[in-house]
Amino acid sequence: MKDFLTLDKQLCFAVYETSAEFTKLYKSVLKPFGLTYPQYLVLLALWERDEITMKELGEQVNLGTGTLTPMINRMQENGWLRKERSKEDERKVYILLEEKAYNEKSIITQKVLKEIERCNISLTEYEELMIRLNDLKQKLKTREPSDI
Repeated sequence: MKDFLTLDKQLCFAVYETSAEFTKLYKSVLKPFGLTYPQYLVLLALWERDEITMKELGEQVNLGTGTLTPMINRMQENGWLRKERSKEDERKVYILLEEKAYNEKSIITQKVLKEIERCNISLTEYEELMIRLNDLKQKLKTREPSDI
């Protein structure tokens, strides 16, 4: 068990380093579009389902309003989306994609896919990794409370 305490045996560190590599990958792909990785996640969510509330969007991409609001404002300034206040409930703000987001979708997603393919990750391996990581995430979320 002594070896477990070395840095290279820490699953959390492997996930951290892998995340950093993904960040580099996405940064290089998204930079020509003037997008950050979190902004790309917003676009992915809206490409799945356009015209959702700011609250729903925040829940979907796991970002709080303090982070999401300035990001949405920048994306609106850059022509990716727009905000519309609900006519029925003034407290609700809907986020809608602009034409630019629809026009650039296939170009952006193809560049992302091409970059992932350059990593020599097969579709089967990709799907297996998604299953394993989602399973790990669920186990971490539902862990027993600690006595610490």
